[in-house]
Parts: sequence; C-alpha cells; structure tokens
Amino acid sequence: MVAFIASLIILALLVAPIFPYAKRRKVGAPLTWGEAMAASVYVFFVMFWSYGTVPNLWLTWTSNELNWRPDKLVYEYWTVPGVSTLLTPQEKGGPFPVIITMQTLRDLIVVLIYVVFLGGQLWLWAFWQKRGEKKSVEVATSEYGRPLVKSAVGARS
Repeated sequence: MVAFIASLIILALLVAPIFPYAKRRKVGAPLTWGEAMAASVYVFFVMFWSYGTVPNLWLTWTSNELNWRPDKLVYEYWTVPGVSTLLTPQEKGGPFPVIITMQTLRDLIVVLIYVVFLGGQLWLWAFWQKRGEKKSVEVATSEYGRPLVKSAVGARS
C-alpha cells in the first residue's frame, strides 16, 4: 500500500511543474534541440511512471497484501452473514447472474486507472495547446463606443 500511495504522490509531483512552466513559456517561442530532448525525456518518464509503475504497484499490492485471487469472490467481502446482497450470485442463492472474483475487480480497477490517466494526458495536452489563449469577455458596444447594458429594442414607442 505504501508503494502504491507513494507512486501516486510521485506522479502528482511530476505533473505539478508542468503548470507553472506552461504559464511562463510563450506561445510560438522557438524550441532549441536541447529543450526538445529534455522535454521529450521528461514526458516519456511521466508516461512511463503513470502507465507502467502506478498500475504495476496497484496489481502487486492487491495480489500480495490484499490477496485478491480468483478463488475469492466479491460478494464474500461485502456480505453480512445471513443477509443476501445484490452481488450474491445465483449459484449461491442471490439475484446476481454473474460470479465476480476479486481478481476480476482488481483488473477492472487497473483498467479504470489507465482510462483516468489517458483522460488526464489528453487534458494536459489540451491545456498546453491552449495556454496562450486569452478568454476575453467582450460586451456589445453602441455606435458611440459605450458598452450596451441591456437591449434598447422596444424601449421606445
């Protein structure tokens, strides 16, 4: 558990410097060969860490310490003795038509980790590409250059 939590903290520390650097770097500034190499190594390491190390540590933690094996069923962990739950399979007298093992739950969670990281990567790309755009709120002006507060249509008869 400690390794998995530490890997998430390290990932957050690796992603955090991107935001101040994006604010400082001007759009269209020329990129030197050295800057391109340093940025590519950094981005590769962040992707290696997020898509390789974090999911691996999740799988290691759940397989070893939590002991989520194929012979352990999900409904056994969330069942009060004597009370049928929603996840109790039909073979065990419950309403759920599928038997879900803890290993299946572990694998579904690791897929969710990959999906969240992919969404975060796409968001970071969009953030980087839009870093120089100014969001200006322009108010319609009159013929004299004054801002219009409300529509004057129908105000006079």
